[in-house]
Amino acid sequence: MASAHFRAGVVIVVRSPDLTHVLAFERADAAGSWQLPQGGLKAGEAPIEGAWRELLEETGLGEVDVVARAEFPEWLAYEWPDELKGLKGGLAHRIGQVQRWFLFDALSPDIVPTPDGSEFVAWQWVEPQWLVNHVVEWRRGPYERVLGTL
Repeated sequence: MASAHFRAGVVIVVRSPDLTHVLAFERADAAGSWQLPQGGLKAGEAPIEGAWRELLEETGLGEVDVVARAEFPEWLAYEWPDELKGLKGGLAHRIGQVQRWFLFDALSPDIVPTPDGSEFVAWQWVEPQWLVNHVVEWRRGPYERVLGTL
């Protein structure tokens, strides 16, 4: 679903065993800014493969910690704010991202993610609406769309 203007990626929602909370991660480059694990797809990589790879790279969580439950049925897109388009768009001059969202369930309430330190520095279990309220505004639309279904 990538295009000349949107980078294709994935977003991973990890839900607690009680099904009422999700894992949120604080960004390393913006204290107080929280989000879900996400990242771009590699050439030829299926979205579910990218979701597993990004989850492991950014949080240290894998198949012994979580199980994949569902995939949101649509690609969701957002544009970067103007001040970021030049920085993030690169030589392709992209203006945003289009993402597949995946729902994973934690197998135990005792899992302990290990933030990668370069993108994330902290984590916590939060209610989905809390995360919607604490993600940067320009990502909020897809967060409301998906987390509002939990």
